[in-house]
Amino acid sequence: MLRVRQATRADVAMLEELIARSARALSSGYYTTAQVDSLLQYVFGTDTQLIDDGTYLVAERDGGLVGAGGWSRRRTLFGGDQMKEREDPLLDPSVEPARIRAFFVDPAAARQGIGRRLFDECRAAAIAAGFRTLTLVATLPGEPLYRALGFTVTERFQLPLPDGVEIPVARMSRDVREP
Repeated sequence: MLRVRQATRADVAMLEELIARSARALSSGYYTTAQVDSLLQYVFGTDTQLIDDGTYLVAERDGGLVGAGGWSRRRTLFGGDQMKEREDPLLDPSVEPARIRAFFVDPAAARQGIGRRLFDECRAAAIAAGFRTLTLVATLPGEPLYRALGFTVTERFQLPLPDGVEIPVARMSRDVREP
């Protein structure tokens, strides 16, 4: 049985393990080992602001974390705490899209509806907060999930990281009310 709940600061260590497991296994065939290592060092990680805002969720099964993902009413589009150096102001839901953020699934639980379940809860919360659209930056392995959830690519770009590694990613968006 899958249980979805709000993440807490007590989950951070388990989240970091889940993120690394997910990134290493599910990025295979999309990114090189060097690209995944760079993503884990500079981008992927827990954004504790999402936890503090109550907008980051974890999915549990049999006492362990099998997925995580969230949404945000803040300006940051992607990345964990290691990417933040400034304030993260609130968005205006009447004119700005909510952010879908940091979805990771345990490789052993991939393609079992966990990402969709997390998204459905995030979408409902964004609607309740008055947002009209959703946006995100997808990694290549995440793009098929987001397409299945109704997102379309609006921009493709290379994300340059501090070690000189570049990561191909896609900005995607969708109307919040579409099924």
